[in-house]
Amino acid sequence: MAELAHIQSDPPENLARVPWARLLPCKETWAFGVAKFLTDGVWWFYSFWLPSYWQNTFHLSIQGIRFPMMLAFTVSILGGLYGGYLSGALIKRGKSVNVARKTALFVCAVCILPVILVPFVPSLWVTVGLVCLAMAAHQGWSANLFTVPSDLFPKAAVASVVGIGGMLGAGGGALLDMFVGHYVQWTHSYVLVFAVCGCAYLVALLLLHLISPKFAPARPKY
Repeated sequence: MAELAHIQSDPPENLARVPWARLLPCKETWAFGVAKFLTDGVWWFYSFWLPSYWQNTFHLSIQGIRFPMMLAFTVSILGGLYGGYLSGALIKRGKSVNVARKTALFVCAVCILPVILVPFVPSLWVTVGLVCLAMAAHQGWSANLFTVPSDLFPKAAVASVVGIGGMLGAGGGALLDMFVGHYVQWTHSYVLVFAVCGCAYLVALLLLHLISPKFAPARPKY
């Protein structure tokens, strides 16, 4: 009964479903969607291509790559926790949501940049460290990016905006996977691949800021 009373107390506009046709024209939808498009695929690269990279580069067996992969995914959990904490701590200190979210995203993007060095490092465990940092920062990035729809949209629209972003992220991931497959087969090199993975987040943050510089709430028409 308490839950029913709570639902009935919400204004009708907060309970109505918002069609995608009303969300797609909103620039805030694209601020979130573009960031997902550019960065989601990087996580899938780490998940599916890293074992092959470590196997071929350092001549490891399947058993030999288990611990590096387990370590990378374990450290990434901590990145999600602390990345999400950072923006919340900034807001508690009086920073605006705009400044707090974008600062946290920027810190995560900068922490990912060193992954560019992976193809030039001859030590397995140094590359593992760089990848652990990048994967942890990706999870911190994701924790903050997923707050963007709830920051900018009424709650009735949040799930739809997340769905649009997820669709764009999946498309970006498919394109990156195709690029990596063809590029590595053609060049036998991962230099450009890691460069793309390292720089994608700063580019995504720049575009998010250009599209929504003030982080003002979206107003989809009902």
